[in-house]
Amino acid sequence: MTLELFAHPFSSYCQKALIAFYENDIPFTYRMLEDPGVGEEFAALWPIKRFPILRDGERVVLETSVVIEYLAVHYPGPVRLIPEDADLALEVRMLDRFFDNYVMTPQGDIVFESLRPAEARDPYGADQARKMLETSYAWLDDLMKDRTWAVGETFTLADCAAAPSLFYADWTHRIPEQYVHLLAYRARLLQRPSFARAVDEARRFRHYFPLGAPDRD
Repeated sequence: MTLELFAHPFSSYCQKALIAFYENDIPFTYRMLEDPGVGEEFAALWPIKRFPILRDGERVVLETSVVIEYLAVHYPGPVRLIPEDADLALEVRMLDRFFDNYVMTPQGDIVFESLRPAEARDPYGADQARKMLETSYAWLDDLMKDRTWAVGETFTLADCAAAPSLFYADWTHRIPEQYVHLLAYRARLLQRPSFARAVDEARRFRHYFPLGAPDRD
């Protein structure tokens, strides 16, 4: 039975999952949430309504990192996104959580803050999110000074997380020019064919970005 991915191409977490599909050319049916009836089916499968979710026959897989791990277990391909070496796999999972929690999350907090009514805004929270991004940028720049990918020379789950989080974070709170290693890493991610495809598929939705999508990338 064909895999079904309930997703939207402009979502950072959906792009994270799409990279894994594209890296290993895994066939799937794209259940785009804008299509008629898909949103209702998605909500019935997952009342929390956080996407993407994966359906494989009767099985529904939640949370992007778990979706990618599921693909690695049940639909393996030539690109091993989870290393066989146990210690390397732990580092990959650690950095996956870093990108989700300390780049993707504060970036999203700033965006969501901009969507709130003026009377419901939280300037302190938005300021804390920006400070978190600045701390993360500094740490990542040092990490990437002698690495090609997040965990050395092999593209992994951690890079699937890094690509959309750094892509949108730089739109939201620009990465300072002095962080040359981090900016070079972001550029490499954009050149990776799997992520470049995800970015291109989302171009027509850039008007959705509430802070105004920059004329680059």
